[in-house]
Amino acid sequence: MSGNNRIVWISTDDPPESFPNIEQAMREPDGLLAAGGDLSSSRLLAAYRLGIFPWFDQGQPILWWSPDPRCVLVPGDFHVSRRLGRELSRSDATINFNTCFSEVVHSCAEPRIAQQGTWITAEMIAAFERLHEQGWAHSVEVWQENALVGGLYGLAIGKVFFGESMFSRQSNASKYALLALSSYLKKSGFALIDCQVISQHLTTLGATLMPRRAFAHLLETACKSIARFDSWPAQAVPARDLTSI
Repeated sequence: MSGNNRIVWISTDDPPESFPNIEQAMREPDGLLAAGGDLSSSRLLAAYRLGIFPWFDQGQPILWWSPDPRCVLVPGDFHVSRRLGRELSRSDATINFNTCFSEVVHSCAEPRIAQQGTWITAEMIAAFERLHEQGWAHSVEVWQENALVGGLYGLAIGKVFFGESMFSRQSNASKYALLALSSYLKKSGFALIDCQVISQHLTTLGATLMPRRAFAHLLETACKSIARFDSWPAQAVPARDLTSI
């Protein structure tokens, strides 16, 4: 257990919800809780509803995490700076939802500057593609002149969106994607966007920290009904209209 620096091992034969209590997670590093198991849809859905997510590198066993505190963004609380507002007002980019999920995930998995490798392994990609096919995983895509220039993906369970990763090939493209998601989820009555681990970039966009216990309590209510969300915009949204979605 975490008290003596031992990690719980999960067998692939264990039921999907067989995770230790999140209060057993190690404080360092970043709430490591358990290892093993698999990336079946049922186990992933159970994990996220408990405030747990997988994060591991190629060649490692599956590692399960539950950080304390948790980085979150309340839908509608995205901070639009004056500079970003000016760029939005003159942008001709458009935003779509769920039109090229696999391409977004593969783009998020591409190597980045000052980063060796990626935690979005082939196994993770396959798992989230299955979740997308089942109606749980979703993507937001930013387009410029028919080219995909940014986006993000994650899971929608009940009234919580669990963000996984985002990417940009053009300045501020991932911000456009997160703003579109935040604005639309506010309109749709979502309680929270889970951003997992805090970063300075997320903080500047309006993300805050929530104690793990409070986060888990919120999930008990907001994810009590394990329902799919499928009321995404069917038409492209102009970036300049994002704040009025």
